[in-house]
Amino acid sequence: MKKLLYLILVFTALVAACPAQTIPQELWGKLTVTREIPTTTIGCWGKAEAKKLIGTQIEYSGDLFRWNNAVTRNPKAEVTTVSAEQFQQENSGGGAHGSQINFQQLGIKADSVKQITIQHADAEITGGTTEIPGDRVLLKDSRTIVFSVCNSYFEAKKTPTKKKKAHS
Repeated sequence: MKKLLYLILVFTALVAACPAQTIPQELWGKLTVTREIPTTTIGCWGKAEAKKLIGTQIEYSGDLFRWNNAVTRNPKAEVTTVSAEQFQQENSGGGAHGSQINFQQLGIKADSVKQITIQHADAEITGGTTEIPGDRVLLKDSRTIVFSVCNSYFEAKKTPTKKKKAHS
C-alpha cells in the first residue's frame, strides 16, 4: 500500500511540474476554411450552415486561438498521434446506417497524423454544438488542416503571407 501511495504522489508531482502545452508552433498562423469535405457522416449541420463556414479564418498562435469573434486567450493544447484505424474507430458510429469516416475520405494519405485539441470554454456558435471551428484538428500537411464541426468535415489552408517587395 505504501508503494502505491508513493507512486501516486510521484505521478501527481510530475503532472504538476509539467507546464501545460501551448498550441504547437507548426500550427501557428492564419488559415482560411476552403471547403467542406464530402463524407459519409451524419451531422447536425445542413448545407446552409456548412456554407457559412467557407471563407472564414482560423488563427493560431502561442497565446491565441480565434475563429471569427470566438477568441480563446492563452489556450492549452493536447497533441497526440492518431492512426488511421484509431481515427476511424473513434469517429465512425453504429453499423450500416451510422456515420462512417476514415482518412481516405479526408484525403489523408499517411498511416497516422498529429491531432491537436485546443481547450476552451463552451462556445455558442450554432446552437447545436459547443465546439469552435478548428478546436480539434488533424495536420494533413504543413499547410493544411482538417477539422469537423457538428460531424461535418472541413479543410483549411494557411493563408500565404505577403512578401514585401525589395526597394531598388
